Amino acid sequence: MKVIAGSLDKMLASAEHLKQVGRNDLRRGDRMLVFTRNSCYSLLVLEDNSFLVSGGWFDRHRLSPVETTVAGCSWGGSVIKVDIVAACGLSLEFGNRLVTSAIQKIVIFRHSCLN
Repeated sequence: MKVIAGSLDKMLASAEHLKQVGRNDLRRGDRMLVFTRNSCYSLLVLEDNSFLVSGGWFDRHRLSPVETTVAGCSWGGSVIKVDIVAACGLSLEFGNRLVTSAIQKIVIFRHSCLN
């Protein structure tokens, strides 16, 4: 995918209007379900920007649960937004270089400690 500066600016501007979950929106213990066009992934937020991931490709390859990182979200090419973990319409890119189909829905379950 060849991206020129003008189209890159348009892509980044369009991302601001998507339903998205930023890295700073998540806390340790939060769980996120990410429904893509082809699969569903469960991501449990761990420490140090890592996640315990199950579902989708990881289940099909009998790797679930696996601890990995999220590189960010992309439009399916080489342009990636590293400040977001998931955004509807974009593809989720895991640290193992796995790229999902387009995200359709995101559900967040907040971790809460009862004292």
